Amino acid sequence: MNEKKAVILLSGGLDSATVVALARAEGYACYTLSFDYGQRHRAELRAAERVAQQLGAVTHKVIGLDLDGIGGSALTDTRISVPEGPTDGIPVTYVPARNTVFLSLALGWAEVLGAHDIFIGVNAVDYSGYPDCRPAFIEGFERLANLATKLGVEGRGFRIQAPLQYMGKAEIIEVGARAGVDFSLTVSCYQADWEGRACGKCDSCRLRAAGFKEAGVADPTPYR
Repeated sequence: MNEKKAVILLSGGLDSATVVALARAEGYACYTLSFDYGQRHRAELRAAERVAQQLGAVTHKVIGLDLDGIGGSALTDTRISVPEGPTDGIPVTYVPARNTVFLSLALGWAEVLGAHDIFIGVNAVDYSGYPDCRPAFIEGFERLANLATKLGVEGRGFRIQAPLQYMGKAEIIEVGARAGVDFSLTVSCYQADWEGRACGKCDSCRLRAAGFKEAGVADPTPYR
């Protein structure tokens, strides 16, 4: 009953895997949460299961959602192509309300578990410009979490922790490697095939490859 619990959003990519490892190093019992939301790169779900097992998650839960039902993103609507080069503004790989929905469900599970910490691997340095990765969003959601829940109203509320928020991709890789992450288990590509092989061209692939190169760490990513 007295164990320190955390709910951790785990996509199966290198950022969220690093967050699990950091939470574990801080003594948290890790309850990892993934979403099958209609994403075209569903290989990340298999990666999340591998990472959760490797890093000793107490429980790994996958919740099904129908974000492809509203569309509006290249990650959920196969009629929209994933960009394979730099783009201006917020890219079409942005999934409307994704992190808001994910954090809301993580918040509900955390309240059931009696966990006061929710971890998310958002980053505001080497990222694609998504509005729900910014520090202002994380701060705003934490305020909401403590207004909208029984535990919050009773003064036993929640912290939304984003430990990678101000790290570049190379630093994340270095930190994750020291914390014991096996990056060969992770999948980052927006259009990975079912075997987890990456395209090497999308924004996520380019950020990942540049991070490994800058960190001086061998890139274990399998490419098509």
